[in-house]
Amino acid sequence: MLSRTFALAFSALVAIATPALADTIKVGDLEITNGWARATPPGATTAGAYFIVTNTGKAADTLTGISTPVAGMGMLHRMQMKNGIMTMRAVEGGIAIDPGKSVTLAPDGYHVMLMGLKQPLKAGGTLPLTLTFAKAGSITLELPILPVGSKGPLAAQPATADAMPGMDMNKPMGN
Repeated sequence: MLSRTFALAFSALVAIATPALADTIKVGDLEITNGWARATPPGATTAGAYFIVTNTGKAADTLTGISTPVAGMGMLHRMQMKNGIMTMRAVEGGIAIDPGKSVTLAPDGYHVMLMGLKQPLKAGGTLPLTLTFAKAGSITLELPILPVGSKGPLAAQPATADAMPGMDMNKPMGN
């Protein structure tokens, strides 16, 4: 009896602690999964947000805009390696999601860049993020905020500071 009670309590705790892992948010023919944001170190004025968009329909759609009340501006960005140099640029015209395909927004590729943070993103909290699509319209998500250095909800464990040699994750950026 005790082990069954423990198992039920543990299952309930896991369900409460990791709702974003199981959630699929739908807007039109699009499904948004695995959403998250990374906590910011003290003094940071920028942050990133990440998720996967899958188009289950028969027509393409485009992620055209991002907004949140906790930042002055939200933009779609892309990081990519060119000639051995990592570059990050704003995405012009949005991100297309072809029918039957998925687009992953992740730290080393397409991602949401939040600039002019009005408050720090704290691990354990949530980030309200409104996504606007050309056809499906807009939807507001509540993304879980994972610890500084996290690799996301599907990673085995959060990254450690040695994942970025020389970077002090607790030092204010720009100092």
